[in-house]
Amino acid sequence: MELLGSPLRTPYTQPRSTPTKFLPPIPTASSLQNRFPPSPLPNSFSSPWMPRVTKPTLGPAPRSSQRLTPREALPPISHQTALSTRYTPGDWYRSNLSNYKRSETARHTAECLTADSSRLIQDKYQQTRKTQAESTKNLGQRVNDIMFWKSELRCEQDKMVEETNALTGMKERLERALANTEAPLQVTQECLLHREKRMGIDLVCDDVEKQLFVELDIIRSCQERMRRHLEQAEAQLASNRLAQHDVERDLANKQAAHRIDEQCQQLRNTSTGISYFRGVERVDATISVPESWANFTDKNILRSQSERAASAKLRDSIENLLVLTDKQMQHQFNCVNLAFTQRIAEMADAKRKIQAQLSKTLQEMFHLERSIEAIQKAIRDKGFPLKVAQTRLDKRIRRPKMELCRDPAQLRLVSEVCEINETIQSLQQRLRDSEDVLQRLVHNKSALEHELVVKSTSLFIDQEKCLAMRKTFPSTGRLLGYV
Repeated sequence: MELLGSPLRTPYTQPRSTPTKFLPPIPTASSLQNRFPPSPLPNSFSSPWMPRVTKPTLGPAPRSSQRLTPREALPPISHQTALSTRYTPGDWYRSNLSNYKRSETARHTAECLTADSSRLIQDKYQQTRKTQAESTKNLGQRVNDIMFWKSELRCEQDKMVEETNALTGMKERLERALANTEAPLQVTQECLLHREKRMGIDLVCDDVEKQLFVELDIIRSCQERMRRHLEQAEAQLASNRLAQHDVERDLANKQAAHRIDEQCQQLRNTSTGISYFRGVERVDATISVPESWANFTDKNILRSQSERAASAKLRDSIENLLVLTDKQMQHQFNCVNLAFTQRIAEMADAKRKIQAQLSKTLQEMFHLERSIEAIQKAIRDKGFPLKVAQTRLDKRIRRPKMELCRDPAQLRLVSEVCEINETIQSLQQRLRDSEDVLQRLVHNKSALEHELVVKSTSLFIDQEKCLAMRKTFPSTGRLLGYV
């Protein structure tokens, strides 16, 4: 069995044997001459066996001669001329035999060519059908490949859209959480500013101030990390959109190619809209091969998957950051409030002690003032006995002569005056001491009153201003960005 498209072997490559007899009996010369008048052969039918005869050139016959009888129309031919233009029966026989052979050969060649043409037409028809079927099959496979990659691209597109929406929602949560950290930051800064208004010794770097600075650092650190994650989220969203754009563009191209190849697959010989496009097979507008075509789509899908993985990782990082931020800020908020509570208790206790000391000081001052008044009265009371003793001594100095005796009365009066003077001096010294002590009590009272004002001011700042602002703190939902 021979393959299609292979050259066929013709059975007529060898010439047929010439039959010995294939002509009817040769008639006589007189009958042939009567049936076929002699006429010169053209040059194209001349054979090498034909004698070369010089033929007279005859001009065109006049129209008048067409109606003449043969005897009147033909010129008289001499006997010598008639003999020189005649062929022999052998020439005639060989001419006929040569014509028969050429006719037989031409007919046989035509028959073989006709048979070969029929086989060639059938072979080319089958080959054309096979080629068309293979092209249709290849188009079908191409359509299936395009459908496969379309489904992969559509699936990846849906996943990328979902991931982009999730990252966008997470970014919005992060923005809300960042905005919700401004209120605690403002409260912390206001607490620090209010505590700067404390007076005197209360303007101390206590545990409350240290915890407030720690809270301030934590909030600012959380805000800085949130801002960095926001920038990363914006960059990742841009990458996601770029990868999604590549996937969508590739998907749109695949849809257009699928529509075209499906139309090409459905075209048949009886379809409408088919036409000739001369030279279209010489136009090579392709820019890829199946390997690079598949690799291009595969790279787009891999890139989209990579961006989706990075986006999911970033979302997890943002979620962890929000949870950690909420935990740190809530913990530090409670620490600051506890420090405020302890500090307020300490200041309230100090205020109570100062008030107690002030009360005791005031009471002691009252007693001391009473004592001073008593000393002053005692000093005044010693004046009359001193006057009496000194008057007695003065009068006794005026006694005459020997009557100026140092008698016991005189001695007693002298000792009495000295004793009263010493008593007055001691009372005066005690008065001065009491007045000094009273003065110190007054200064101490002023100091206690000032400290009481300082403690009251500090207690008012910490309790009424700072702690009152810190009664409310953003909830966990706000710090996580849900509200």
